[in-house]
Amino acid sequence: MAILPVLLLLTLSMARPVSSQEWMDQVQATPRGCGWGIVRPYTLLCDLDSIWGVAVESVAAGGALTSILLVLVLLCRLRHISEGEKRSGVGPILLLLLGIIGLFGLSFAYLIEQDESLCLLRRALWGLLFALCFSCLLVQGVRLRRLGRERRSPSGCTLTGLALGLSAVQGIIAAEWLLLTVLREGQAACQYLPLDFSLACSYVLALLLAALSAASLALCGKTQQWRCNAVWLLLTCVLSLLLWVAWVGLYLYGNDWLGRSPEWNDPTLAIALVSQGWLLLIFHAIPESHLCLRPPPQPTAPDYFDTSQNSTRMRETSFDDEIPLSHRQFVENQGYGYTDENAAGLRSGSSAGQHNSSGGGARPSAPFRSNVYQPTEMTMILNGGAVSTASQSQVPSAPPTYTGRQLW
Repeated sequence: MAILPVLLLLTLSMARPVSSQEWMDQVQATPRGCGWGIVRPYTLLCDLDSIWGVAVESVAAGGALTSILLVLVLLCRLRHISEGEKRSGVGPILLLLLGIIGLFGLSFAYLIEQDESLCLLRRALWGLLFALCFSCLLVQGVRLRRLGRERRSPSGCTLTGLALGLSAVQGIIAAEWLLLTVLREGQAACQYLPLDFSLACSYVLALLLAALSAASLALCGKTQQWRCNAVWLLLTCVLSLLLWVAWVGLYLYGNDWLGRSPEWNDPTLAIALVSQGWLLLIFHAIPESHLCLRPPPQPTAPDYFDTSQNSTRMRETSFDDEIPLSHRQFVENQGYGYTDENAAGLRSGSSAGQHNSSGGGARPSAPFRSNVYQPTEMTMILNGGAVSTASQSQVPSAPPTYTGRQLW
């Protein structure tokens, strides 16, 4: 608590009285849209005369907020992802979202008037953040390629470490560039040629081309399950490549051709950052997160009563394979009913049924039931007992011979 009075005294001692003329000059120098107290170099954040700064600021703030919400959703739903193939892609997605947040945050550095420290920050983080994002796209392509060919994927920690290692190379390149130009040659950090800035990002472009190749190979996989992921990844890489061709061409040649070379350099880079961030967010981060969080389809039993299903599957089903061996032997034992001996028994049983029906008191015969279920001597029992002599005289039959199969 004793520090607060000391800070207050230091602030009052450093403050100097402002005359009315200086106050009027500050009010007149305040751009339209900025309140009093916002002075240079932060006036571009609220200057309505330079509307591009306000637009870039709003779009970047919305993109950063969306990325943070998506990170929170992934972290909260991570324990619900049970499939190992899907869990392996969560790490690169989270790392990509951190890189996207960095892209949106770096765009604010181009809305502030440049000084030495700010130029060092721009030159150091530009290529590093892009390399981080494109490395995540590359490892996603490798993951989808492995899933399409071998139906298994490296772990999420392995993919995340690979992406960090690939992006660290660009960090080394940027550090060497700053050491050679600023410390060794003594140049100002804000004095560099656009061509040098573009050449320092050559490794980033190589990562993007490698990610495009990996996405193309992943699209040629045998498994149809991951085809949608590969399509979104390929679309992201193609659009990113077109965006890089556009901003590099405008930054190197377009501004000079239009005569706006010094003034439009910062707006070009700021718009490229925001556009790349939203492109990665819409075409890769959100679809990939949705596909990872989607529950797996529940297996359903085939409906054999549905005639709309493929009939070939019904024909390929072997019902004999589903019958146990003991039951199959029992079914084979029932196949003797159409021999000559049993045919004679059927004829005698039907004659006895006709005789009993003419007699009037016996119960009716069941020739159809005997023929289908048990065409043996059991038919005579069901038809009223012993066979009469009249029926035997009408239908001569040989005495039945009992075998081991007929007893069963």
